[in-house]
Amino acid sequence: MKKLLLITSLIFSLLLLSSCAKKNIVKPVEGNKVPVVTKLPITIKDYFSFSENSEYVYEGKGNEYASYNVIIDYLTEDRVQVRTNNGGTEVVKVLENKDGKLTMLLSRAECYYRENLLQSPSNKEEILLKEPLVKGTTWTLSDNRKRYISNVDVAITTPLGTYKTLEVTTESKEGKNLDYYAPNIGLVKTSFVLNSNEITSSLSKIVKDKAFTQTVKFYYPNANDDKLYFVGKQLSFKTNDITKIILESALKELPKGDFGKVLGPSVKIKSLYLNKDNTVYVDFTSELVSEMNAGSGYEGEILQCLTNTLGGYYGVDKVYITVEGSPYSSGHIIMKKGQAFTVDYKNNVEIK
Repeated sequence: MKKLLLITSLIFSLLLLSSCAKKNIVKPVEGNKVPVVTKLPITIKDYFSFSENSEYVYEGKGNEYASYNVIIDYLTEDRVQVRTNNGGTEVVKVLENKDGKLTMLLSRAECYYRENLLQSPSNKEEILLKEPLVKGTTWTLSDNRKRYISNVDVAITTPLGTYKTLEVTTESKEGKNLDYYAPNIGLVKTSFVLNSNEITSSLSKIVKDKAFTQTVKFYYPNANDDKLYFVGKQLSFKTNDITKIILESALKELPKGDFGKVLGPSVKIKSLYLNKDNTVYVDFTSELVSEMNAGSGYEGEILQCLTNTLGGYYGVDKVYITVEGSPYSSGHIIMKKGQAFTVDYKNNVEIK
């Protein structure tokens, strides 16, 4: 009996070390018989291995922007929103695993704000991987580049370790790009080759329990003068955190000094997003007006603080403020439908 258990254990260990082109299902059987092994094809799900609250760090060679890190903004079972920072810019992408294809649905450059784009309309569909995951699977991209699985079980060594990978080649007039995917991890290396020149990015570490942090300017009025005061606050976002809730909380936190509140204690942000007209749309609950208790001049300063904070965060100069879905209206200030407030950084002072 002990001998049989030892043999069974060795068989199972060998299965775990077998080729990444197949995954194995061990079916239990009755009695002292050797288990039945069924080999199933590896699927894209095996490479769609993003972990929440994780940062993937890539070490680059051949170009100053080849080094970058990737953090997970939002994650569902079949979609992920990743944020890439190479030290020069931040790019947000949405990837989807569906119908035997791993597709980039959206790519937004210079995206320094955090917003859930998982369900946004696609602006740049590009198939990254396509089943079957075997050598020779080929597809053509919308710009006529040719992409294909050029090899399987390719041994790739990165600063993090050595992996058996799936090699995907993309051919274009500019050169050849090689992407290497490892099971249960995803992309571990990229190599761009043009003539004798090569630019590489290799996975060097995966940082767990990592939040996305950014410094945001928040503006506050001061009843003693006509100036607006701002302070930079560092905000932390875990995967799937709702941005409007974190911004709302930060707006209610007053800095030290004689500064007035921008939001009352019961005010909630019902919706917040950047519209395609390059205007921020924000809808508040009715307490925005009922808890304000300010004269016309001071009310205007509060609204300007909200405009500067939200407009600055999204990098635009227009903010459309509504209350319970209707244009902002109080006893002092009445806005028309579609009329937005304008960002104004004049006479603004940093809080030291």
